[in-house]
Amino acid sequence: MVTRTVIQGAAIATVDGAGTEYVDGHLVVEGGRITAVGSGPSPLGPRDTVVDGRGCLATPGLVNTHHHLYQWATRGYAQQSSLFNWLVELYPVWAGLDEDITRAAATAGLLRLAQTGCTTAADHHYVFPVDGGDLLGATVDAASAVGLRLHAVRGSMDRGISHGGLPPDSLVETTDGALAGTQAAIDRWHDPAPDSATRVAVGPCSPFSVSPELMSGAAELGRAAGVRLHTHLAETLDEEVQCLAEYGCTPVEYAERTGWLGPDVWLAHGVHLSDAGIAALAAGRTGVAHCPTSNARLGAGVARVADLLAAGVPVGLGADGAASNEDGGLGGELRQATYLARLQGGADALDVRQALWLGTLGGALCLGRADDLGSLEPGKLADVALWDLTGVAHAGIADPVAALVLGALPPLRLLLVGGRAVVADGRPAHVDEEAAARDLAAASTRLAAAAGLIRW
Repeated sequence: MVTRTVIQGAAIATVDGAGTEYVDGHLVVEGGRITAVGSGPSPLGPRDTVVDGRGCLATPGLVNTHHHLYQWATRGYAQQSSLFNWLVELYPVWAGLDEDITRAAATAGLLRLAQTGCTTAADHHYVFPVDGGDLLGATVDAASAVGLRLHAVRGSMDRGISHGGLPPDSLVETTDGALAGTQAAIDRWHDPAPDSATRVAVGPCSPFSVSPELMSGAAELGRAAGVRLHTHLAETLDEEVQCLAEYGCTPVEYAERTGWLGPDVWLAHGVHLSDAGIAALAAGRTGVAHCPTSNARLGAGVARVADLLAAGVPVGLGADGAASNEDGGLGGELRQATYLARLQGGADALDVRQALWLGTLGGALCLGRADDLGSLEPGKLADVALWDLTGVAHAGIADPVAALVLGALPPLRLLLVGGRAVVADGRPAHVDEEAAARDLAAASTRLAAAAGLIRW
């Protein structure tokens, strides 16, 4: 007999199409899915597991639409560099990545995401050193151990310095090799089932590290395989200058030429977009992963999120790699997105419920999973964050959504993925947090030593 989990007495922000909220509500989970959500208490059965939600806010689990988990081993580098200089400094360090380092970095990064409310993470891994081992497999293993859903974006670069690209030639693949590696990842790990724990997407890195042949070939491969497409685009002005010089067009126009606009595509950053660029994304229903902290850390600019939303572009939130966002959590991006939007467009540019939508249903739309994730509705997967608002940091804030978005990030009383506890009372349920921290520290030290660097 399947037991039920019943959350009682919580404030609930469902993030459904009507924006339904309950001041004192219940949420029932059975068989990995939500079976009921509503006001007041739920009738209980003798086998029910009851969670006391008083003083808490229940929201959908947060969806991270862009990350580079391997970068958890290289936090704190290039502290005052813009993107291109930051990459040039870090590429030689990433050349020392191996399977063990990647697993340690991914485990720590996913733990941090889980403890900040994230239940689904898209990880863009595009660095594959020769003899590095099974790096993508290490990330898949880490997600399974922590208990999060993973969208493993099989990245690639085939354009090194000798061909006008930014990365060193030693870190790029051949075009055919990149396509073959991408197909192999899809064959091995992609699970299209509605409740799948692992999906694979096609992810050539960026216009300045990938040839037009790989961009077009990857789009064709992904569509033939029925998987989604993801790449960086319009992150910096440097990228736009290079694109105009080499291809005579903007990054969005280049994406359109190479088959990278459409409802199966989501793009990382989208900071420097013209009105015409936003219109092109909206026409194709192309999604954008907004990474506010990373964009601020690198001085890249502020994405036009309010304009993107007004145009009907699907927009989700991304933590981005921890080498450009040392916090590495997702919950804090709700506030960052709100604040940056208001700095750009005024105090009414983005409200707290729009920010929560970005982190939940907006992200699910970008990843093609809005039918099953992103809101708390009967029939959807039971990916639920229960935020504890009982502490002094949130006392007196009458609106629980405002407490979550504008206040300090609350601790989690519970995080469920498919009804299974991944975080309970702020602690990970399946992985030893202290051991993960030690493994990460050792991996970071070993990676720095391989690059001939001296760490503090």
